Amino acid sequence: MAEKLLEIKNLCTSFIQEDGSELRAVDNLSYEVHEKECVAIIGESGSGKSVSALSLIRLIPYPPGVIKGGEIIFKGKNLMECSKEEMEAIRGSEISMIFQEPSTSLNPVMTIGDQIVENILLHTDLNKQQAAERAKELLEMVDIPNPDVRLKDYPFQFSGGMQQRAMIAMGMSCNPDLLICDEPTTALDVTVQAQVLEQLNKLREEYNTALIIITHNLGIVARYADTVKIMYGGRIIESGSADQIFENPQHPYTIGLIRAVPRLDLPRSHGLHTIEGEPPNMAKMPRNCCAFYNRCKYADETCKTCIPQMEEVEDGHLCRCFHKEAAQSEREEVVIH
Repeated sequence: MAEKLLEIKNLCTSFIQEDGSELRAVDNLSYEVHEKECVAIIGESGSGKSVSALSLIRLIPYPPGVIKGGEIIFKGKNLMECSKEEMEAIRGSEISMIFQEPSTSLNPVMTIGDQIVENILLHTDLNKQQAAERAKELLEMVDIPNPDVRLKDYPFQFSGGMQQRAMIAMGMSCNPDLLICDEPTTALDVTVQAQVLEQLNKLREEYNTALIIITHNLGIVARYADTVKIMYGGRIIESGSADQIFENPQHPYTIGLIRAVPRLDLPRSHGLHTIEGEPPNMAKMPRNCCAFYNRCKYADETCKTCIPQMEEVEDGHLCRCFHKEAAQSEREEVVIH
């Protein structure tokens, strides 16, 4: 197995509301990322995916957000103990992040070239001319035509797909060890989605960069992920390889997500399935319960008063649920044989 690159231990991130109440967005989150690995974090909006990524690089806005506990071990160093200056040196060089909306992440009054060059100059010893050449190479690398011309363009002159590629080029400008992609294909058409994802996978292979892909698109996960983390209510509720998650899902929520994907191999009478109810209000949800209990058909009093612990189902496959056995019939229904 590849060397461990990142280890998150019991990470807790909260937002303090105006009335003084605490919204726990990330609750005792723990997982690992190895070199060159692609880890997918999936779940509904509001499950804590993006907040966990921003916590990882310590970009939670304070106030109202605060990281209340845990460790973020990156290449043997606890990022929670790093100074502001040390984190600024790590962000953009050793760890990069592609944010959800490139149109709002790119500076509208700076050219694409200037934005890429700025990051290169900040984190490397290259001079301005060398940085400009590197920026041109990066646009070529992500298949943007006429890179020497497009470097002088502003973000509004790029399509959504090209803006996303420019963000990838910026993220890869210093050959980071870890690239975090927060919904990298949002608002892109299907063809461009595939191109962007293939580009990310190609860069991972060429530069040995580990990827964390935050998404709710199970198609992306099935094709590209090595390891999958299912998040709900600020916690990881199931974890395993992509094959384990799709071929042997354990948690009722995971089963529900897979059931909600339209299937072409089943008759039309099978219909479309949904997960009843709504995600929990994290500001009001008790912490001593299973976050999914109010939407789960198998929930009982134990689920309302106790937090299920992660238990190993098979080698490397973990699940946080009291009623894995009860969901057996649904599990058999969703698995594609």
